[in-house]
Amino acid sequence: MALDSKVPHGPIQNKWTDYKNHIDLVNPANKRHIDVIVVGTGLAGGSAAATLAELGYNVKAFAYQDSPRRAHSIAAQGGINAAKNYMGDGDSTYRLFYDTVKGGDYRSREANVYRLAEVSANIIDQCVAQGVPFARDYGGLLDNRSFGGVLVSRTFYAKGQTGQQLLLGCYSAMNRQIARGKIEMFNRHEMLDVVKIDGKARGIIARNLITGEIERHSAHAVVIATGGYGNVYFLSTNAMGSNATAAWKIHKKGAYFANPCFTQIHPTCIPRSGDYQSKLTLMSESLRNDGRIWVPAKIEDAKAIQQRKLKPTEIAEEDRDYFLERRYPAFGNLVPRDVASRAAKERCDAGFGVNATGEAVYLDFAAAIDRYGKTQAKIQNITNPSKEKIYELGQAIVEEKYGNLFQMYEKIVDENPYKTPMMIYPATHYTMGGIWVDYNLMTTVDGLYCIGEANFSDHGANRLGASALMQGLADGYFVLPYTIGDYLSKDIRTGKIPTNTPEFDEAEKEVTDRINFFLNNKGTKSVDYFHKKLGKVMWDKVGMARNAKGLTEAMAEIKAIREEFWKEVKVPGSGNEMNPELEKAGRVADFLELGELFAKDALVREESCGGHFREESAETDGPQKGEAKRNDKDFAFVSAWEYKGEPADAVLHKEQLEFKDIELKQRSYK
Repeated sequence: MALDSKVPHGPIQNKWTDYKNHIDLVNPANKRHIDVIVVGTGLAGGSAAATLAELGYNVKAFAYQDSPRRAHSIAAQGGINAAKNYMGDGDSTYRLFYDTVKGGDYRSREANVYRLAEVSANIIDQCVAQGVPFARDYGGLLDNRSFGGVLVSRTFYAKGQTGQQLLLGCYSAMNRQIARGKIEMFNRHEMLDVVKIDGKARGIIARNLITGEIERHSAHAVVIATGGYGNVYFLSTNAMGSNATAAWKIHKKGAYFANPCFTQIHPTCIPRSGDYQSKLTLMSESLRNDGRIWVPAKIEDAKAIQQRKLKPTEIAEEDRDYFLERRYPAFGNLVPRDVASRAAKERCDAGFGVNATGEAVYLDFAAAIDRYGKTQAKIQNITNPSKEKIYELGQAIVEEKYGNLFQMYEKIVDENPYKTPMMIYPATHYTMGGIWVDYNLMTTVDGLYCIGEANFSDHGANRLGASALMQGLADGYFVLPYTIGDYLSKDIRTGKIPTNTPEFDEAEKEVTDRINFFLNNKGTKSVDYFHKKLGKVMWDKVGMARNAKGLTEAMAEIKAIREEFWKEVKVPGSGNEMNPELEKAGRVADFLELGELFAKDALVREESCGGHFREESAETDGPQKGEAKRNDKDFAFVSAWEYKGEPADAVLHKEQLEFKDIELKQRSYK
């Protein structure tokens, strides 16, 4: 099947407007007869469900949590981008478009990214109208901060809990529709398969996670908004329940999986403290606005710190290596995430890490506290303020901007980050790859849509900070409600989709057979045993730096773990009750297939770009020495994989990327 991205013709700045002017619509009376299933109720799914219901469609929304309020979107701390140019620093729709394509290392589809930049401004107005408490400046206007990979301040934020506040706004919009009966909400339900009838997505099979009951739900279209697959690494910043099952199930039913190897390692996470850990904690990237990243310049100082014989505050300024400022003078500590992560790894690999494992660098706020303190002293007309007074005034400003993040760090690490520099280290965070979708956000299966982090569409090989919330809400509030209407306009005479059909019978049988297998298998090892094994292979061989030898080994090792899993996995309990181990078993089974496809995709892409760094493809000399070396001649395409049984047998389809509005050039932040 040839990939058709369905990008409209015409100048890029007119594409979305012209497209909306010419699509088919469903009139309000007919919307009442059309059902839409939305799986996942984070920012993408929640905003889509609320908007579709507001328009008049009947929506069934599914969340595996006990409430949409607990979707993992709440963990997005730093902010949301929008091209409003409130700071008057030269921002524009074009500049947001340009920064996103460049930040993604020229591996995203231009038309989708331009549309994202275009609707970004509407999102802020929408959220303010919902009462989201964005930070404001002294005059009461919305404030902005800067983020990695850009030269302007365009990030709107609510302290360090932006995702949570946006989700509460979205959830209130959903609740209005739940009360009106337009959204039927299914909490604690997990989608375990999609049902296709005559080639179209017409429903899902879900399991009630409390009673264990298997349910059939039908609709005229199905929307998947279930987030990313970062937990394939076992340890990641994702919630432990975050999984790829819905996305993997639709992949097995015909939806192509795009760019699985484009995964983001986030630079500012609390370092790992031992093998017993089950997840990692993210410190918002917004901290890089004011924090300076450094390691000791002398190896003997680094060793003394690792052995706890020396404190970071005892190291003189001239003996510190502010390595991002040294390597990337133009952007300094605000280089994009992939660049910052690799730079930190390089220093730690060279022996300059600063915790007991040698896997940490410092994020230091002393200079920011001093700077803010002096400014506040001037504002308050305090002449010759003492060092203590400057510190007190500066700390109050930093606390106002990032207080809850500092509090969280202190609770986890038991150190005061105002007095001692924070320790951070890169960790798996966001996945730019995902289900392939066209301009309408439809997958390669008719009537099956995929939005938010679950799709591949907007970030290329690396996502810029504060763009996840932007994409999720753009898709849910402003893109999908238009594009899905064009498809549903053909269904106004279809009537209710029955669930007593052979297609539903077959899908339910597949789901039930798999559950019964897990419950009856007489294995000896827990699900987590296999998940940890997979995670170690992924981190060691498909992590921040990859090479052909390691990737080839990873594919073989993951296949072996998968074969052992199906023989040896043990799932206690029964299927007709709440059974977290049974939930995990299904999710890990899917990760064990996805992990192998991930490694295969990374092996095929013989170039370095964004979050995908191949050791064989680095600049060997010149000013960019050691940086990623892209190969636009051979790899300026989206890898879209078609399921053929074993992950090793997946068939590659290429969507060639065209750059008509942005010049393809080397990505430099120096």
